[in-house]
Amino acid sequence: MERDPRVCTFALEQKPNQPIWPFMTSAPPNLDAAPQGGFIDAIVEIARTPRAHVPTLGEILDALDDRAFGLSILLLAIPCLVPGLPGAQLIALPIFLLSAQVALGRREPWLPGFLMRANVKLAVLNAAADFATKRLRWMERVSRRRWRKLSGRVGERVTGFAMALASITIMLPIANTVPSLAITLAAVGLLQRDGRFMLAGTLIALIWIGLICVLIIGLMTGAGFAVDLIQRYAPWMPLP
Repeated sequence: MERDPRVCTFALEQKPNQPIWPFMTSAPPNLDAAPQGGFIDAIVEIARTPRAHVPTLGEILDALDDRAFGLSILLLAIPCLVPGLPGAQLIALPIFLLSAQVALGRREPWLPGFLMRANVKLAVLNAAADFATKRLRWMERVSRRRWRKLSGRVGERVTGFAMALASITIMLPIANTVPSLAITLAAVGLLQRDGRFMLAGTLIALIWIGLICVLIIGLMTGAGFAVDLIQRYAPWMPLP
């Protein structure tokens, strides 16, 4: 199959006769729906499904149906848990867009066409599935529908806002693990309708964002602690 010369390094490719969102064939996602089976198994199924070609992000999201928001954010956040992951800044973009839509109360996910046509390497999918199976299975066991006041509409929007802010910090050349952990916990909360997980992810995200703000203010004012941190952990960054 010839690749479209207009594709980016994400290896964009559109499957023949496959509609691109928002013109999907599946029903719009419903965040109020009860969890449909294990989300770890859903991730493994996505990675292990036999395909004749490299899947696009749009095809994967379309297969998630009414769990598209939570599962897609979780699936994208898992690779970003690796410290210093190359390309984490690129992955953060769709996480931000999806999280912002949760914050706005949108019921049907939307991403720009170039992201929907982006190929997702099978090696990345398999690595995410293996990581989820080995490291995140406990989240599936302990999470459940609870704290419904926090997992309702207002809670969803607050969680989405926190995830969107956290995803912005993934784009910074400092660290991606902490905000990705916050997003992972919050996404599990959305999937399982678990207010406790949503609260945990939101609090970690907001604390992390607060620390980043303190660091930025410290750099702008020449605070010694901020300069020392940058020189130790990000020596390539220019100092004001």
